This record gives sequence, structure tokens and C-alpha cells, in this order.
Amino acid sequence: MTKAAPPPAVPFQVAPHDATPVEFSELPLDDRLRAGVADRGFVRTTPVQSAVFPFVFEGGDLIACAETGTGKTAAYLLPIMQRLLASPSAGATRVLVLAPTRELAVQIEDDFTGFSYYTPLTGVAVYGGVDGDIQARALRAGADVVVATPGRLLDHMSCGIVDFSKVEVLVLDEADRMLDMGFWPDVRKIVSTVPAARQTLLFSATTSSDVIGLAEQVMRDPRFIQIGRAGGPATTISHIAHVMPAREKVEWLTRFLRRSHAPSLVFVRTKRGADQLASSLAARGVRCAALHADRTQKDRTAAVEGFRSGRHTALIATDIAARGLDIEGIAHVINYDVPHSADMYVHRVGRTGRAEAAGTAITLVAHDELPTLHAIEKSIDIYIDRPEPPKPDAA
Repeated sequence: MTKAAPPPAVPFQVAPHDATPVEFSELPLDDRLRAGVADRGFVRTTPVQSAVFPFVFEGGDLIACAETGTGKTAAYLLPIMQRLLASPSAGATRVLVLAPTRELAVQIEDDFTGFSYYTPLTGVAVYGGVDGDIQARALRAGADVVVATPGRLLDHMSCGIVDFSKVEVLVLDEADRMLDMGFWPDVRKIVSTVPAARQTLLFSATTSSDVIGLAEQVMRDPRFIQIGRAGGPATTISHIAHVMPAREKVEWLTRFLRRSHAPSLVFVRTKRGADQLASSLAARGVRCAALHADRTQKDRTAAVEGFRSGRHTALIATDIAARGLDIEGIAHVINYDVPHSADMYVHRVGRTGRAEAAGTAITLVAHDELPTLHAIEKSIDIYIDRPEPPKPDAA
């Protein structure tokens, strides 16, 4: 059972909005964009898209706070791309999107590529772990839209091949995650190279005082939109905790994954823990893969694609590796280790219950982790059900 949290207090103008879904065919989009949208199977807008579209079209600064999995990428990409098509200007980067992880950068690029298929618009994703030559060529050529993680973009900027003097729109996607991961000094360096006369859009799943402070540093009189609950998980998620000795967690998880067969994202605290758990599960016949920052980009991509395709039933991930991960149809998020904070709990479980679909968040709790679980419940004002332990299962 989840209680509604009060809206955050923000020092900005709260924008009135109508979040009623509409047909994409009714939006003021170029026919070429409409074709790309149709190809991707988009029919009706989500609430965040309905709310955000008008304000992005207007050209002012905007802070949008929404639960994960609500369609925010299309909410900003489509109006921005319409703007570019309405006033063509080749050979200069006009839009810069900053994202905290390579996975999110790739997903944004995929959406851009699909939407822009019938248009002359160009884009590039800039992130680490891959050969940077193709990225460098696209940056030199002035791709219309650059989607980048801060660290790799700064590497290219240090080589003098980046020109952001014509940027009209700056997007900070998952700003709260960039803050948590310590990227804000890098973000500030990048923002200092972008014209002050620009539109800035900031998207965040949570709205803390720190995020508001960041917005005040880089935005001009922004409006604020809150879609859904502030700072809590989606209401479509069921929350369950199983209390057990730590030594029993592997066997419990093995039995669960054998019975379920549904896609399950399993969170652990450390890279070593991810590898050890994946090995233990694989030895017990569970199809799974580990995802963490020490794996090569090739291995990370293979793990995600194996999970996305159903080849792996479970993906064992650390928090940093899974940030920005957006895979449809994740039935269960399982906290093998209890997260350290309420914000981390919200971001973990937000990988399920997306786009108004039902999902389940399961937390395996050792007895010494109970105080942390209680603190999470109190912080985000939810009750996590604790069912009676199931009878032993020899499966």
C-alpha cells in the first residue's frame, strides 16, 4: 500500500498543465516526424508527454519531475526536433543532451534515430568504452543533436573538436542521477561553453533541494511540472520484503527465478557481489548475466541485449551500471542487498512498473538490514509487505 506524498516546495513558477492523453496525429508535428513516430508504434501520449509538449514548444526553461518509465525522452525530443525542422540550419550542433550513463545515452540516440528516420536531421551519441573516432567525426561535422555522458564529452572538448556556440537547447536528463554520481562539476564546465541565450530543460525522477539548487545555477525563470507522486515509486508497483538469514538469499533467489521465468532485474551493492551472485546462479542452472562498471562495453551490451531478448532470465546489476537502463517488460526488481537510501530504492524499483504497467519490487532482507528497510519505508511513506515465509521448496 502506497501513500501519496505531498508535492515538493520549489522556488519556481509551477506550470498548470493538462495531462490528458492525445493522439500523436493531433500534435503540431512535421509529417516526416509523424511517420517516424508511427513507425515506432506511438499512438497516444503519456501524461508526462501531454504535460511537457506545450512548454517545450513555447521555448522557455522547464523542470519536469516524473517517475521513471513515463516517456520523458519523447516528451522533449519531438518538440525539439520539430523546432529544428521548422528552421533548418546545417553544419552546427543546435541541441545538446547530457545523460549520466552510456546506456541512457544509447537509448536516447535510438529514439532520436527512429523519430528522425524520414528527416535530414543528424545526431550522435558520445560515451566511453568504445572507439571515439566516429564520435569525433560527427562532432567536427556539427551533428544537429549531440547526446553525451559528461566525462567522454569533456575528453573530446579537450581536443578542441567541439563547437557548441550554436546550441539552442540544452537538456539535462536524469539530473538527480548526474548529481548522485558526482558529475555536476563536469556538467558545469560543459554548460559554460553553451550560449546563455538558450532553452534549458531539466528532467529528474526526484526533486530534492540539491536538484533545485542545480537548476537555479543553469536555468532562467524555469517553470516546474510534477507528474505523479513526488519522490516516490510508481503506484503500479507492489512492494514485498522477505526476511531471512543472509546465507539463505542465494537459494531463495534460485528457487524464485526457476519458478518465475519472468524477466527479473537483481540489484547488488558491489561489482564483486554481482559477479559472485551471477556465477552462483549460473551454477544452479539460472540463465543470467552480470552488469557492472568493470565489464567492457562489449560485455555490457551483450548482457543487456541478452536480457532484453529473453536469453537471460535475470540481469545481476550494480546501481551505477543500471542507471538509465530502460527495458520494457521487467516483471520483477529484486533487491538482493537492501539499498543504502530511499532515493536508491526508488530508482531501483523504478525499472519495473513502467508506463503504467504492473510490477513487483522484492527486497531480500537479512536481519541486520531491517533498520535500513524501516528507514526507507519512513522516508518515502510506503509500507513494504512482509508475507509469511513460504514452505521449503525442493525445486
